Amino acid sequence: MIDEAAFQAHRRELHVHCYRMVGNFEEAEDLVQETFLRAWKARERFSGNVRAWLYKVATNACLDALRRSRRRAGPSFAEIPWIQPYPDRLLDEVAPREDEPDAVVVARETIELAYLALIQRLPARQRAVLIVRDVLGWSAAETAELLDMSVAAVNSALQRARATLDERVPAPPEPTGEERALLERFIDAHERADADAAAALAAEDIRITMPPHPWLYDGFESIRPLLESLAEPGEWRLLPTAANRMPAAANYLRAPGDAEFRAFKLDVLRIETGRIKEITTFDSGLFGAFGLPPTLGANPRWGA
Repeated sequence: MIDEAAFQAHRRELHVHCYRMVGNFEEAEDLVQETFLRAWKARERFSGNVRAWLYKVATNACLDALRRSRRRAGPSFAEIPWIQPYPDRLLDEVAPREDEPDAVVVARETIELAYLALIQRLPARQRAVLIVRDVLGWSAAETAELLDMSVAAVNSALQRARATLDERVPAPPEPTGEERALLERFIDAHERADADAAAALAAEDIRITMPPHPWLYDGFESIRPLLESLAEPGEWRLLPTAANRMPAAANYLRAPGDAEFRAFKLDVLRIETGRIKEITTFDSGLFGAFGLPPTLGANPRWGA
């Protein structure tokens, strides 16, 4: 009989799978728990490949949740209020598949925020087919069995999903030394509240969104007031980190009269041709998942 250890061995990869399906880190946690609960109740009737079975249970749990939510994604992060970042340190925990021990399990092009935002626009079953076929690398027959579809229906859904993804600009490569250096300059400019230095890092068509809020800043002129007001709330300290295989900065704010810097927000950067093309700003709710402390002392010097 299957024991709990057989389930737990797949926890992290199932969490990433559910995260791709729903675009939300915390919901994915709940869906993994739901997956294990369903699987545990049915364990006596199971025989076969544990991993494939758990993916089937997890995918169905996600599809059920998406049917209940009935939410629809718009064309930008500003219209996907449920999207959350995924800490790179947890992505690194995903074990390689037994049949492909040298494979890149969580490649940037399948986890970056632009990809997550785009697949949230797909119908739920198309999204599932795309993830299982193109991300997990399962065959059409395996996918059909997992989703209780015909092979012809799987191939049709995959064709439609790929047509939507053709709209996407190809993802940049893994973070480079140049990107890390630009992140350091971003951190330095913000800690000094230097609007000119921050502006020098931005592309002319930079876009800033702040899910779950519907705010959208499109173009350099729209963000200029934000840069000029950097010092208004208080003093900033930023720590380098990484999310969705992208450079990120954890922002801590010390308000006037406060003795500590307190967790405030997370900026995830998309960099193209040496400039910041997009910033997606999240609240501090997932700092713990990133291994980040809730507060910093008056003179923090720590790198993530």
